[in-house]
Amino acid sequence: MCAVRSLPLALTARLAPVVVLATAGWALAAGPLAAPVAAEKKPAASDDRASPSAPATAATAAARRTYRDSPAPCEGVARRTVASLVPGAEAAGKELPSTDESLRRTCSWNALKGFDYRWLDISYEIKKSDEAAQAAYEQRTAEKSGGGAVPGIGDDAYSVVNLTTADKQQTREGTVIVRASNALVVVTYDGSDFETRKAPGTDEINKGALRAAEEGVAALEAAR
Repeated sequence: MCAVRSLPLALTARLAPVVVLATAGWALAAGPLAAPVAAEKKPAASDDRASPSAPATAATAAARRTYRDSPAPCEGVARRTVASLVPGAEAAGKELPSTDESLRRTCSWNALKGFDYRWLDISYEIKKSDEAAQAAYEQRTAEKSGGGAVPGIGDDAYSVVNLTTADKQQTREGTVIVRASNALVVVTYDGSDFETRKAPGTDEINKGALRAAEEGVAALEAAR
Protein backbone atom coordinates (compact mmCIF):
# COMPACT_ATOMS: atom_id res chain seq x y z
CA MET A 1 0.00 0.00 0.00
CA CYS A 2 1.31 3.49 -0.83
CA ALA A 3 2.75 5.62 1.94
CA VAL A 4 0.10 7.40 4.01
CA ARG A 5 0.84 9.98 6.63
CA SER A 6 0.23 8.85 10.22
CA LEU A 7 -3.51 8.26 10.68
CA PRO A 8 -5.40 9.94 13.55
CA LEU A 9 -6.19 7.60 16.41
CA ALA A 10 -9.96 7.98 15.86
CA LEU A 11 -9.70 6.85 12.23
CA THR A 12 -7.17 4.10 12.97
CA ALA A 13 -9.79 2.59 15.26
CA ARG A 14 -12.36 2.85 12.38
CA LEU A 15 -10.16 0.57 10.28
CA ALA A 16 -10.81 -2.32 12.68
CA PRO A 17 -14.45 -3.18 11.76
CA VAL A 18 -15.00 -6.08 14.10
CA VAL A 19 -13.68 -4.20 17.14
CA VAL A 20 -15.63 -1.07 16.28
CA LEU A 21 -18.94 -2.74 15.56
CA ALA A 22 -18.62 -5.29 18.37
CA THR A 23 -18.96 -2.43 20.87
CA ALA A 24 -22.27 -1.25 19.44
CA GLY A 25 -25.26 -2.11 21.60
CA TRP A 26 -28.38 -3.22 19.94
CA ALA A 27 -31.70 -2.87 21.82
CA LEU A 28 -34.41 -5.44 21.05
CA ALA A 29 -37.91 -4.10 21.66
CA ALA A 30 -41.07 -6.15 21.93
CA GLY A 31 -44.75 -5.38 21.92
CA PRO A 32 -48.14 -6.87 21.05
CA LEU A 33 -48.94 -7.08 17.37
CA ALA A 34 -52.70 -6.74 17.47
CA ALA A 35 -55.62 -6.33 19.75
CA PRO A 36 -56.77 -9.58 21.39
CA VAL A 37 -59.19 -11.63 19.37
CA ALA A 38 -62.74 -10.97 20.46
CA ALA A 39 -64.09 -13.69 22.72
CA GLU A 40 -67.01 -15.75 21.46
CA LYS A 41 -70.39 -14.97 22.93
CA LYS A 42 -71.17 -17.66 25.48
CA PRO A 43 -74.50 -19.43 25.34
CA ALA A 44 -76.54 -18.78 28.48
CA ALA A 45 -76.46 -22.44 29.47
CA SER A 46 -72.68 -22.77 29.03
CA ASP A 47 -71.16 -20.00 31.15
CA ASP A 48 -68.16 -22.21 31.99
CA ARG A 49 -66.96 -22.30 28.38
CA ALA A 50 -63.38 -20.92 28.10
CA SER A 51 -62.71 -17.77 26.13
CA PRO A 52 -59.75 -17.65 23.71
CA SER A 53 -56.53 -18.06 25.71
CA ALA A 54 -53.55 -15.73 25.83
CA PRO A 55 -51.27 -18.30 24.14
CA ALA A 56 -53.72 -18.58 21.24
CA THR A 57 -53.80 -14.82 20.87
CA ALA A 58 -49.98 -14.68 20.93
CA ALA A 59 -49.82 -17.40 18.30
CA THR A 60 -52.18 -15.43 16.08
CA ALA A 61 -50.00 -12.33 16.48
CA ALA A 62 -46.86 -14.29 15.65
CA ALA A 63 -48.51 -15.73 12.55
CA ARG A 64 -49.10 -12.19 11.25
CA ARG A 65 -45.43 -11.17 11.39
CA THR A 66 -44.22 -10.22 7.92
CA TYR A 67 -40.57 -11.10 8.48
CA ARG A 68 -39.39 -13.93 10.73
CA ASP A 69 -35.68 -14.16 9.90
CA SER A 70 -32.94 -11.83 8.78
CA PRO A 71 -31.62 -12.40 5.26
CA ALA A 72 -27.93 -12.96 4.58
CA PRO A 73 -26.65 -9.39 5.04
CA CYS A 74 -23.66 -9.66 2.71
CA GLU A 75 -26.11 -10.37 -0.10
CA GLY A 76 -28.12 -7.26 0.75
CA VAL A 77 -26.01 -4.95 -1.43
CA ALA A 78 -25.16 -5.83 -5.03
CA ARG A 79 -21.50 -6.45 -5.78
CA ARG A 80 -21.43 -3.74 -8.45
CA THR A 81 -22.73 -1.30 -5.83
CA VAL A 82 -20.05 -2.36 -3.37
CA ALA A 83 -17.39 -1.87 -6.05
CA SER A 84 -18.72 1.62 -6.74
CA LEU A 85 -19.15 2.77 -3.13
CA VAL A 86 -16.11 1.04 -1.60
CA PRO A 87 -13.38 0.77 -4.28
CA GLY A 88 -10.90 -1.95 -3.48
CA ALA A 89 -13.12 -3.77 -0.95
CA GLU A 90 -13.70 -7.51 -1.17
CA ALA A 91 -17.08 -7.87 -2.84
CA ALA A 92 -18.13 -10.72 -0.55
CA GLY A 93 -17.99 -8.48 2.52
CA LYS A 94 -17.53 -9.65 6.09
CA GLU A 95 -20.44 -10.71 8.29
CA LEU A 96 -20.00 -9.77 11.91
CA PRO A 97 -20.75 -12.23 14.72
CA SER A 98 -24.28 -12.10 16.15
CA THR A 99 -25.80 -13.66 19.25
CA ASP A 100 -29.00 -14.43 17.34
CA GLU A 101 -28.77 -14.48 13.55
CA SER A 102 -32.54 -14.82 13.17
CA LEU A 103 -32.97 -11.39 14.81
CA ARG A 104 -29.92 -9.34 13.81
CA ARG A 105 -27.25 -9.70 11.14
CA THR A 106 -24.65 -7.21 9.88
CA CYS A 107 -22.24 -7.14 6.95
CA SER A 108 -19.38 -4.70 6.47
CA TRP A 109 -17.11 -3.59 3.63
CA ASN A 110 -14.15 -1.22 3.99
CA ALA A 111 -11.06 -0.33 1.99
CA LEU A 112 -8.29 2.22 1.70
CA LYS A 113 -7.47 2.86 -1.96
CA GLY A 114 -4.64 5.32 -2.32
CA PHE A 115 -5.54 8.00 0.19
CA ASP A 116 -9.32 7.49 -0.05
CA TYR A 117 -11.02 5.48 2.68
CA ARG A 118 -14.58 4.17 2.45
CA TRP A 119 -16.67 2.13 4.85
CA LEU A 120 -20.11 0.60 4.25
CA ASP A 121 -22.21 -1.60 6.48
CA ILE A 122 -25.77 -2.86 6.45
CA SER A 123 -27.71 -4.36 9.35
CA TYR A 124 -31.00 -6.23 9.48
CA GLU A 125 -32.99 -6.36 12.71
CA ILE A 126 -36.15 -8.44 13.01
CA LYS A 127 -38.59 -7.34 15.72
CA LYS A 128 -41.53 -9.25 17.20
CA SER A 129 -44.13 -6.89 15.76
CA ASP A 130 -44.67 -3.83 13.61
CA GLU A 131 -45.21 -1.83 16.80
CA ALA A 132 -41.88 -2.92 18.25
CA ALA A 133 -40.12 -2.03 15.00
CA GLN A 134 -41.85 1.35 14.94
CA ALA A 135 -40.71 2.09 18.49
CA ALA A 136 -37.12 1.12 17.64
CA TYR A 137 -37.26 3.23 14.47
CA GLU A 138 -38.43 6.29 16.37
CA GLN A 139 -35.70 5.83 18.97
CA ARG A 140 -32.97 5.49 16.33
CA THR A 141 -34.09 8.53 14.34
CA ALA A 142 -34.31 10.63 17.51
CA GLU A 143 -30.69 9.71 18.30
CA LYS A 144 -29.63 10.75 14.79
CA SER A 145 -31.15 14.23 14.70
CA GLY A 146 -30.68 16.66 11.83
CA GLY A 147 -31.87 14.44 8.98
CA GLY A 148 -35.20 13.99 7.24
CA ALA A 149 -37.76 11.52 5.98
CA VAL A 150 -37.15 9.68 2.71
CA PRO A 151 -40.23 8.68 0.68
CA GLY A 152 -40.48 5.47 -1.30
CA ILE A 153 -38.32 3.15 0.82
CA GLY A 154 -40.08 0.68 3.12
CA ASP A 155 -42.89 1.91 5.39
CA ASP A 156 -40.73 4.63 6.97
CA ALA A 157 -37.26 5.85 6.05
CA TYR A 158 -34.92 8.48 7.42
CA SER A 159 -31.58 9.80 6.16
CA VAL A 160 -28.95 11.94 7.85
CA VAL A 161 -25.37 12.97 6.99
CA ASN A 162 -22.90 14.24 9.59
CA LEU A 163 -19.39 15.67 9.33
CA THR A 164 -16.86 15.02 12.09
CA THR A 165 -13.27 16.23 12.49
CA ALA A 166 -10.61 14.48 14.58
CA ASP A 167 -6.94 15.54 14.56
CA LYS A 168 -7.73 17.84 11.62
CA GLN A 169 -9.04 14.88 9.59
CA GLN A 170 -12.60 15.13 8.31
CA THR A 171 -14.93 12.14 8.02
CA ARG A 172 -18.42 12.33 6.56
CA GLU A 173 -20.94 9.67 7.57
CA GLY A 174 -24.33 8.97 6.06
CA THR A 175 -26.94 6.88 7.87
CA VAL A 176 -30.21 5.57 6.46
CA ILE A 177 -32.73 3.89 8.77
CA VAL A 178 -35.65 2.05 7.20
CA ARG A 179 -38.63 0.32 8.78
CA ALA A 180 -40.35 -2.33 6.68
CA SER A 181 -43.19 -3.87 8.68
CA ASN A 182 -41.51 -5.59 11.68
CA ALA A 183 -37.95 -5.21 10.33
CA LEU A 184 -35.33 -2.47 10.45
CA VAL A 185 -32.67 -2.00 7.78
CA VAL A 186 -29.82 0.32 8.81
CA VAL A 187 -27.08 1.47 6.42
CA THR A 188 -23.96 3.43 7.36
CA TYR A 189 -21.59 4.86 4.72
CA ASP A 190 -18.40 6.77 5.62
CA GLY A 191 -15.71 8.51 3.64
CA SER A 192 -12.37 10.26 4.27
CA ASP A 193 -9.43 11.50 2.18
CA PHE A 194 -6.17 11.11 4.08
CA GLU A 195 -4.18 13.23 1.63
CA THR A 196 -6.30 16.40 1.67
CA ARG A 197 -7.73 15.59 5.12
CA LYS A 198 -11.10 16.54 3.66
CA ALA A 199 -14.26 14.43 3.50
CA PRO A 200 -16.31 13.54 0.42
CA GLY A 201 -19.28 15.81 -0.31
CA THR A 202 -22.61 15.44 1.45
CA ASP A 203 -24.40 14.54 -1.79
CA GLU A 204 -21.97 11.72 -2.61
CA ILE A 205 -22.27 10.13 0.82
CA ASN A 206 -26.04 10.56 1.05
CA LYS A 207 -26.71 9.09 -2.39
CA GLY A 208 -24.41 6.15 -1.67
CA ALA A 209 -26.15 5.34 1.60
CA LEU A 210 -29.60 5.61 -0.01
CA ARG A 211 -28.58 3.34 -2.89
CA ALA A 212 -27.39 0.66 -0.48
CA ALA A 213 -30.55 1.01 1.64
CA GLU A 214 -32.85 0.58 -1.35
CA GLU A 215 -31.04 -2.59 -2.36
CA GLY A 216 -31.05 -3.81 1.25
CA VAL A 217 -34.83 -3.47 1.54
CA ALA A 218 -35.33 -5.20 -1.81
CA ALA A 219 -33.18 -8.11 -0.57
CA LEU A 220 -35.27 -8.31 2.60
CA GLU A 221 -38.48 -8.54 0.60
CA ALA A 222 -37.00 -11.10 -1.79
CA ALA A 223 -35.94 -13.36 1.09
CA ARG A 224 -39.41 -13.33 2.67
